[in-house]
Amino acid sequence: MKKYLLGLLSLIVGGMGIAQAGDSSFFTVPKVPEGAEVITLGAGCFWCTEAIFQQVPGVLTVTSGYMGGTTKRPTYQQVCTGSTGHAEVSQIVFDPKKTTLEKILAVFWHAHDPTTLNRQGYDSGTQYRSAIFYQNAAQKEIAVKAKAEAGKEFVDPIVTEITAAGEFYPAENYHQNYYQLNKDGNPYCNRVIAPKLKKLGLKN
Repeated sequence: MKKYLLGLLSLIVGGMGIAQAGDSSFFTVPKVPEGAEVITLGAGCFWCTEAIFQQVPGVLTVTSGYMGGTTKRPTYQQVCTGSTGHAEVSQIVFDPKKTTLEKILAVFWHAHDPTTLNRQGYDSGTQYRSAIFYQNAAQKEIAVKAKAEAGKEFVDPIVTEITAAGEFYPAENYHQNYYQLNKDGNPYCNRVIAPKLKKLGLKN
């Protein structure tokens, strides 16, 4: 559904100032400030994940991109086929003096359904899998513990993979800050992302 709506919107809105699928330029990842930490999360559509974590206190930047596959510098179109092995992810840079990985993961579990394998709502495929890509042993330990604790809140088993971070490829420019730039024009934003923000008590 997301792919269909994105293509339809690009045809309708033309030059209305909304991010266009024709912009194939890749985003430049912001520098990680000294003392900040990085965690990369897959929770289905990265438009949703980005919109949520942009509002979490202590988060400095959120970049949409791809991780966990084999193709070098994959495009969105390639990732959508499921053949590259990548997941849509959000690379989150946060200030550990203002928040913790535990708090970020507490949001993560409720930002999507971690019990559905390779699917979030209408979006299906390995690119939409639930995943935590950790940077070091300490993050892995926190993630494993958090998954076990979160498992007590769900009826079905959590299927989130916990994997060492590989190369992060930033997505194309038109995927970045997607909700904020397109929420007034893309039906997907109003039907899918806005309700998630409301559920989590975040601003639309």
